[in-house]
Amino acid sequence: MPQSLKDIAASLGAETLGDASVLVDRLAEPLEARAGDLALAVAPKFAEHLQASAARAAVVWPGANIAELGLVGAIVAPRGRLAMAGLTQMMDDDPVFAGVAGVHPSAVIDATAEIGAGAVIGPFVVIDAGVKIGADARIAAHVSVGREVRIGAGARLHAGVKIGPRVRIGDGFIAQAGAAVGGDGFSFTTEGPSGVERAVRQRGGAPLAPPDDGTWHRIHSLGSVEIGDNVEIGANSTVDAGTIRATRIGHGVKIDNLVQVGHNVVLGEDCLLCAQAAVAGSAVLGPRVILGGKSGVADNITLGRDVVAGGGAIVLSSVPDGTFVSGHPAQPTHEYRAGLKALRRLVRG
Repeated sequence: MPQSLKDIAASLGAETLGDASVLVDRLAEPLEARAGDLALAVAPKFAEHLQASAARAAVVWPGANIAELGLVGAIVAPRGRLAMAGLTQMMDDDPVFAGVAGVHPSAVIDATAEIGAGAVIGPFVVIDAGVKIGADARIAAHVSVGREVRIGAGARLHAGVKIGPRVRIGDGFIAQAGAAVGGDGFSFTTEGPSGVERAVRQRGGAPLAPPDDGTWHRIHSLGSVEIGDNVEIGANSTVDAGTIRATRIGHGVKIDNLVQVGHNVVLGEDCLLCAQAAVAGSAVLGPRVILGGKSGVADNITLGRDVVAGGGAIVLSSVPDGTFVSGHPAQPTHEYRAGLKALRRLVRG
């Protein structure tokens, strides 16, 4: 449904320029915008694209001259990405669950499960005994929810999500397609010292002798996963159950696609884990830690609050609060960059 710039700006707490009565019905990138679109041109670098388009309205940067940009009206966004967060939420018609209501006849729901008011359960969903799902949840096709799981209000579980037994999840949870929460942790031991243990202890370059018995014995996962409110988990990411206690994910944590969170890990509130990051068992991440893409955190170490690990960083030891680390092994980024510069000078002679 078309909306006026005035109404959109009011919902964002933003200012308008020019004619605020202009109606728009869709968001678009500047170069592809048509007359009825709201172009997202949040920085001066988009000016040429905006001028070349048919857009009459746009979200622009502070100080933009709408006459020069060929616009009739505009919304001013001092922080462009924050404006995009509000705009995309406003314009999202939730296509996965649009027009769907109630419980699909092919869903298999145990008689002891409790489903909150207004929940939508899609085709071929399986919900086990003792499950409690909050009001207004949306559960897409082929989702499975294990025994005695608790899921808060307003959850969105996309196709193929798997939730293991006894998992506890707060309100506002979103899991993208194929995410798996509460599977067994990767935890094994050997009768004698394993190859890893012997390699750590070894001195010198002699080859490791074969073990007397290399059989791996499973350590079962008796814990589960506890997830706070407003947590999001991306497509095909995994959060393993704890061994004895639960793996814990704090309020507001955002996990990208293809991320691995190991058993007994603790993620503090508002952590952000980017694609292909991995956190090994029993690591503890403080509030607001950010892991860049393809970064890794070793087991049994602690990252303090507000630590940032750059893309590809491999963190092998604990990191104090507020430190930006890079490289393999990770070190403070200013030291890592200084080392790279020194190496280049050596190579060049």
